[in-house]
Amino acid sequence: MEQTYVFMTDSDSDLLYSIAEEKQIPVVRMPYILEGKEYFDDNGRAGSEKAFFDRMRAGAAPTTSMLPTETYLEYFEPILKEKDLLFVAFSSQMSNTIQNIYEARKELLAKYPGRKFTVVDTMSISGPQSLLILGAHALYEQGKSMDEVEKWLMDNRMRAHAWLTVEDLKYLRRGGRISSTSAIFGSMLNIKPILVLGKGGKIDAAEKVQGRKNALRTIVERTAENIEHPEEQTIILLHADALEEAQRMAEMLKQKIPTLKDVRIQMIGPVIGAHCGPGTLACCFMGKERAI
Repeated sequence: MEQTYVFMTDSDSDLLYSIAEEKQIPVVRMPYILEGKEYFDDNGRAGSEKAFFDRMRAGAAPTTSMLPTETYLEYFEPILKEKDLLFVAFSSQMSNTIQNIYEARKELLAKYPGRKFTVVDTMSISGPQSLLILGAHALYEQGKSMDEVEKWLMDNRMRAHAWLTVEDLKYLRRGGRISSTSAIFGSMLNIKPILVLGKGGKIDAAEKVQGRKNALRTIVERTAENIEHPEEQTIILLHADALEEAQRMAEMLKQKIPTLKDVRIQMIGPVIGAHCGPGTLACCFMGKERAI
């Protein structure tokens, strides 16, 4: 059934390019700068993620930037000429980028007054955003209206979880997530933070444990405590060049949650990876409403 509107998202969702192509979901490519050169996240198409994290480990300090309103106009206008548009955006609490999306929407609706252009703030990013996209897009494929799909996203966005840990605290310090003192003492004591995508739409500290093995075990436990209907779910397990640990965590999850449908392991993209650093592991699933 052909829809009267287009379902679209951005690459900060870490939605695999193969899934986006299969489901014909247009994706806005977000920028990052590495060693003075600008790139655009391709969600795994080029397979360059490992090289990206290798360069970070060698000392490179990539940065990210906002797309200007003009670029969003270039993405959106060809669609608005033909159809309405539903744009599923990453959390407004992690960047001011959404303001440029709103500016583009305002300009285009003035130019095409007969069109409808809805922007949904998922209050999520990366794997949790992907889960919301896939859930909403299933409704889109069933022929549900834009209003119905928007309502599902708004009703379920606080149920999309990410529990994660990082290998090195310096990347969180660089991004202002923790103080320099906390980073130094945390590294000395082998303290590993357990982070969570909070109900405020940001990454928040949930607890601290000692050692990497304890961090992985804690994430598995929190997943088991919060997941709902595991028999219907494929958990997204994201890693920043930590494949062996991701595989170990996948086995731990299957043992802890024996009814779990499946686990999909994939690499974190460079835009997200620039902020969390190599070695990051994140478990993403749909569950109870976020408590933190």
